[in-house]
Amino acid sequence: MTTTKGFSVRIFIPSGEPDELRIVEKSNWIGQGIVFPRALFAEVRKRDELKRPGVYILWGPSESGQLPLVYVGEGDNIVARLDQHVKQKDFWTYAVVFTSKDQNLNKAHIKYLEARLIALAAEAKRAKLDNNTVPQLPALSEADIVDAEAFLRDLLLCLPVVGVPFFEKAKAATSKTHDLFLKSKGIEARGINTAEGFVVRAGSQAVKDEVPSLQSFVRELRQSLIAAGVLEDLGLYLRLTQDYVFNSPSTAAGVLLGRSENGRTAWKDAKGRTLKEIEEAETYEE
Repeated sequence: MTTTKGFSVRIFIPSGEPDELRIVEKSNWIGQGIVFPRALFAEVRKRDELKRPGVYILWGPSESGQLPLVYVGEGDNIVARLDQHVKQKDFWTYAVVFTSKDQNLNKAHIKYLEARLIALAAEAKRAKLDNNTVPQLPALSEADIVDAEAFLRDLLLCLPVVGVPFFEKAKAATSKTHDLFLKSKGIEARGINTAEGFVVRAGSQAVKDEVPSLQSFVRELRQSLIAAGVLEDLGLYLRLTQDYVFNSPSTAAGVLLGRSENGRTAWKDAKGRTLKEIEEAETYEE
């Protein structure tokens, strides 16, 4: 999902506390997002917005590994579904709900949005899905599909603004990005540094062995990526099966090399310049 046009997002915080309930609205969009921590659900559940049809996303830490656990759902009356999840799902610590301000979403629309979101999360593999299966898309008319996809596009633009990146695959390179390379311990990898994180390209290699001193979060992330099929075992080394976004160049290098590594000096361009040198040159060039 890409956009080339600017847009504005309005975030209203009724309590004045940024960590509490946030109401998200995008310019020229009929949708509305409600973001809140689970700890405030008893208070938030009284709001009229949660009594509409819509889709919702629950997320929180998983019991093992560094990837968060995510659940996507839909409901004619969202608060009733969330009431069930409070009783039955312990993992989630935050929720975001999306509804239509003009209440124009019907059951087919919200089932379509749910299926698309689950499919996007399954493809991105930036979180573990608590959903057991990816549902089939419901049968919609051509006009309804266009409407649902338009709603989804704006929804996906709002999610990163409130810190929810689980549905975004790595973006393509642009004229502003530099191809960077990592060659060490018999493996080779290619990546780019972007605004969303450090993207390592599909086909990049990773070592199989880890040093005993490897940071636990990097070790857990490696295991999570292997379990998710993002890293596949080819015998002598592991290989990345898709473009993947890491939160920093150092995390990316650590996962690939199985050891702690300063990514800003480990990743280099074709001329041998480190990422650190490239950034410094771009910062101070006239």
